[in-house]
Amino acid sequence: MVRQHSSPPATPRTARGLWAAALTTLGLFAALIPGASGAQALVADNPYERGPAPTVASIEAARGSYAVAQTTVPSASVTGFGGGTVYYPTTTADGTFGAVAVAPGFLATQSNIAWLGPRLASQGFVVFTIDTNTTLDAPDSRGRQLLAALDYLTRGSTVSGRIDGTRLGVMGHSMGGGGSLEAAKSRTSLKAAVPLTAWNLTKDWSQVRTPTLLVGADGDTTAPVATHSEPFYESLPGSLDKAYLELRGATHSAPATANTTIAKYSVSWLKRFIDNDTRYEQFLCPLPQAGPTIVEYRGNCPHTS
Repeated sequence: MVRQHSSPPATPRTARGLWAAALTTLGLFAALIPGASGAQALVADNPYERGPAPTVASIEAARGSYAVAQTTVPSASVTGFGGGTVYYPTTTADGTFGAVAVAPGFLATQSNIAWLGPRLASQGFVVFTIDTNTTLDAPDSRGRQLLAALDYLTRGSTVSGRIDGTRLGVMGHSMGGGGSLEAAKSRTSLKAAVPLTAWNLTKDWSQVRTPTLLVGADGDTTAPVATHSEPFYESLPGSLDKAYLELRGATHSAPATANTTIAKYSVSWLKRFIDNDTRYEQFLCPLPQAGPTIVEYRGNCPHTS
């Protein structure tokens, strides 16, 4: 369910520290009380967990456990990028959420990646699908625009109080995917990057320090995996938490429409590294096997972050 709001209420930033402290205290008490539930006891271990314990069904579902609202950000109201749409969980009872900015590809607009907004937000993220300044912008520009969008989200948006500014990630399709690599290279504090059938003339990403899941497609003739996603993955540091997922029977445009495999592993990656939620490690390690929708999956397990 998605509800339209032009000016969503925001949880004051000043309450964030009190909320985290309260969660930690409650979790410590729960761990000491006989019969306390596992979810209660885990609060002290990871105050960033959001939502119920995941299952294969829950990460493959079209919607997660959170009701979602959205708000439009006009291009005229921002600088550094072209505006977009923010999707966010309606509840404030769980405290703040991590945030993800998503960029479209060459000649595309946010409508090409719009399905990711409510899908990811319903799993417990604030998601910003953006338009770029022009549809012709190159990956390096799209990377800067992704960072500008995150800065707007955390500093000036009407949902800033719902966001933990230390838990941010980037995604993108095609040149937007190349842009997400540029953003991760530029801002090493990002917690996760998910480039989707990424295109970029740069092949060396050894300076990236952000856990990165690259998604390629076996039928991609625009950004063939042999000259894009695979060398991107291989160039990432060996010590980095990284993965390469190649979609079977898919083309360059696969991320432009709802895709269960993309969603399943993107949600798991973002949860694992933005929220440090090790409940999702089970979907990433051991490495997923080839199957009807996957040609191959490479990665390092267990994850170190």
